[in-house]
Amino acid sequence: MKRNPNLNWRKVDPGSLAARKAIVIGGTGGLGRAISQALAGRGVAVTVVGQTFRDKDVANIGFVQADLSLLKEAERVARELPAERSDLLLFTTGIFAAPKRQTTAEGIERDMAVSYLNRLVMLRDLAPRLGKRRGEDASRARAFVMGYPGTGQLGAPNDLNSEQTYTVMSAHMNTVAGNEALVVDAAHRYPDLDVFGLNPGLIKSSIRSNLMGADSLKHRIMEWLIGKLAPSADEYAARILPLLFSPDLDHRSGAFFDRKAQAILPSNGMTEAYAQRYIAASETLAARTGVRFTT
Repeated sequence: MKRNPNLNWRKVDPGSLAARKAIVIGGTGGLGRAISQALAGRGVAVTVVGQTFRDKDVANIGFVQADLSLLKEAERVARELPAERSDLLLFTTGIFAAPKRQTTAEGIERDMAVSYLNRLVMLRDLAPRLGKRRGEDASRARAFVMGYPGTGQLGAPNDLNSEQTYTVMSAHMNTVAGNEALVVDAAHRYPDLDVFGLNPGLIKSSIRSNLMGADSLKHRIMEWLIGKLAPSADEYAARILPLLFSPDLDHRSGAFFDRKAQAILPSNGMTEAYAQRYIAASETLAARTGVRFTT
């Protein structure tokens, strides 16, 4: 990853955020949960979307249950979320591809569905509505897409569903490229919304359980090592929270940030034209499940 020398932001403590509202897709586990708790601790009213709710006793967090591996379910849930009165939208849900190709009930490679395509489907509904009923003096609404942008991954838009060839890394890199393309495309598609990409780097979480086997010995050893060498989810959440509300990000849509919340450049080759091509291929794949794109 290369630093972006043209974007710097002031690391000012945002203080109380009691008037703000956020939606965190995937906010029930891992980094999404840590960020949701950090937001709620500052007074933000957070709506989290996921399968299992673990924060019933945490103030300021509400829950919407959804199986985000199913694109029709993601489409349905997006329509029901309170986007109009929300300031902030974060996509954090994700897994890692399995050793052998897995597909969802809709016929989509599972990593592709969970880690990327549901975000594309939901953003199409949420982006035009985000923040539209907050008052005329409200700041610009923002969306953050978590992935691994800036790492040089361009994916294979002609084989997004890994039907021609399948390896763990090629399948997962399709989702990495997809999430970066989503930010680049959205920055031009939604001129009234600021959209950014986050690269948290290596963090101890459950994302690798699908690859190594949940609670297997090798998975436990791997996460123990990562826990020793990398920041925790809570440490990353504390570091990124000021960025989410920094006024220096206004009208800087399309920017990307690393695990230290420093601005980084997009991957070489991830141009607007390439991103549009990638998104078009993604729409074609998602349409197999019956979802419809109107914007």
